[in-house]
Amino acid sequence: ISMSPVTFSLSQEVHHLHADLCSALADPTRILLVYALSDRPHHVGELVNELGLPQSTVSRHLRVLRERGLVSVARQGQNMEYSLMDQRLIESLDVLREGLRDSLARRAQLVMEQEAS
Repeated sequence: ISMSPVTFSLSQEVHHLHADLCSALADPTRILLVYALSDRPHHVGELVNELGLPQSTVSRHLRVLRERGLVSVARQGQNMEYSLMDQRLIESLDVLREGLRDSLARRAQLVMEQEAS
């Protein structure tokens, strides 16, 4: 199937944006932050206390998530409050975890079968 140059360019752009989104989630700390923000908005200090991470680490990872459009930030008095932009991100991460759990279960089953033979 042949695509017009405009369609091909748009397709490439979508793939690039998809890759940017995935790269934002390629760090375990950022995944923890996304899950922490799934219940309600937090300011940095709350996330530091909840996750037990240094403030600089939390701020750095929140900046990446914000730049990729996964979280938003709003001033609440003297604090900056971070919110998850779209709850479907949690649903997507949950689906990935289900797949990971199933894959690990299959691997464990293969190991058990090999040890039994």
